[in-house]
Amino acid sequence: MKSGHKIAVSGKGGVGKTTFCAVLSHLFSQDGSEVLAIDADSDPNLAAALGIDAGDAPDPLIKMKDLIAERTGAQPGSMGQYFKLNPKVSDLPEKFCVEAGGVKLLSLGSIEGAGTGCACPEGAFLKALLAYTILQREEILLVDMAAGLEFMGRACVQGVDVLVVVVEPGSRSIETAVHIAQMGLQMGITHVGAFVNKVVDAGQVEEIRSRLGDIPVLGSFGYDRALQAADMERAAVVGASEELVVAVKKAKETMLELFF
Repeated sequence: MKSGHKIAVSGKGGVGKTTFCAVLSHLFSQDGSEVLAIDADSDPNLAAALGIDAGDAPDPLIKMKDLIAERTGAQPGSMGQYFKLNPKVSDLPEKFCVEAGGVKLLSLGSIEGAGTGCACPEGAFLKALLAYTILQREEILLVDMAAGLEFMGRACVQGVDVLVVVVEPGSRSIETAVHIAQMGLQMGITHVGAFVNKVVDAGQVEEIRSRLGDIPVLGSFGYDRALQAADMERAAVVGASEELVVAVKKAKETMLELFF
């Protein structure tokens, strides 16, 4: 896989998208690629999944009110003000990222609520920063997106090469995955795949495959209690379950074969 490809990971809350994103980030890093992982979830947990101590985890930039005010020219949370729609953000990834196991992590956070975006300073700041990392950075980029449809609704991930939707057995998860995939395709993301998590038997994978329609299933994984233990200890998930690493590696290889 050449340098510069961008992958967004989404899905319903609790399906394991952060775990998948963390393992995939490590796998690309182990291949010798430069990797930038972005936590764009309103409840950031990617640092923990990468094994970063709580005291070393980067603060979400969306909470840095003074920084947003400096770059946009307006105070966050305020309405009816003039603010810069394209604030300078090119220096921020290097200033605020933290490295763990060869993976650089930048925590953005997200703005709460659905819709096409927030007409506010923090909305402009977040869009500009995400657009910069997707369109201008040369590393392999993985974005752990906010759960559900909210972040997709802001059309912030235009320009990504692949959208991976993590789905678990269950109608709500499958329906959310289908909606996210449809929105991604409408936004111009031409490559969309799924990873099935928390599988109990093979029949569930086939059922999900049939309900996803044209969305290819890149791989699947069951349930490993070692992941829960790693979460309790804030240990890197990549070292907690060899079976998960093998499953994500197969999904990665399938993604490369299908989309690149």
